[in-house]
Amino acid sequence: MCRVTELQQAVLAKNDRSADDLRARLTARGTSVVNLLSSPGSGKTALLEAELKLACERGVPVAALTADLATENDATRLARSGAPVKQVLTDGLCHLEADMLEGHLDGWLPDPTRLLFVENVGNLVCPASYDLGEMLRVALASVTEGEDKPLKYPSAFGLAHLVVVTKADLAEAVEFDGETFLANVRQVNPGVEVVFTSARRGQGVGEILDRALAAHEAGGPAHHPVMATAPQTHGHHHGSPHVHAHSH
Repeated sequence: MCRVTELQQAVLAKNDRSADDLRARLTARGTSVVNLLSSPGSGKTALLEAELKLACERGVPVAALTADLATENDATRLARSGAPVKQVLTDGLCHLEADMLEGHLDGWLPDPTRLLFVENVGNLVCPASYDLGEMLRVALASVTEGEDKPLKYPSAFGLAHLVVVTKADLAEAVEFDGETFLANVRQVNPGVEVVFTSARRGQGVGEILDRALAAHEAGGPAHHPVMATAPQTHGHHHGSPHVHAHSH
């Protein structure tokens, strides 16, 4: 078991070094990465499509890379926004890694691109442990998933710079308790901003874009998660005590 833990720590440490290098190279070319994490079916793709469309309307140079185990359905949907989009098929891998991301950007990422949105694999476990060289990390959860998501997946929500609630138009129908959700978020990530959205009704569309542009201009996010700087004993890090820390 000790050997397994050491190997896992080495893998994550290697990824962090690659992420730092990628962040530096992208920053030098004027590009910031926005890493979007959620479970499957959260409405992440619908919201991202709306954000990309708004960015194009505003003349903000953006691009998107979407990762899935199979199919190119999400890329087809996102491309309707008018932004450059690339699909990454992970062939069963439950997360993206910094080296993988860099390999797919090589020769594809348009110049100039101010914001690169990365729609991570639909999974709130494995992706939380992997830095992708992002400037802004966003954790999303729909009202249909319940109020306890932040407590069930403390690493995903505890390392986020922004938390987004999707499908807010269904909150009353599914009896979603917003105050309980906010209290649960505060337990794992004190001080993080929580935004309520509905892609179908246009509620909150542009909030992620605005926060991403602000982080891009400031050279880093406004919020710095406690979990990113303090060792944690809870959460899932592939069996490793390694804590993903952003070095912006």
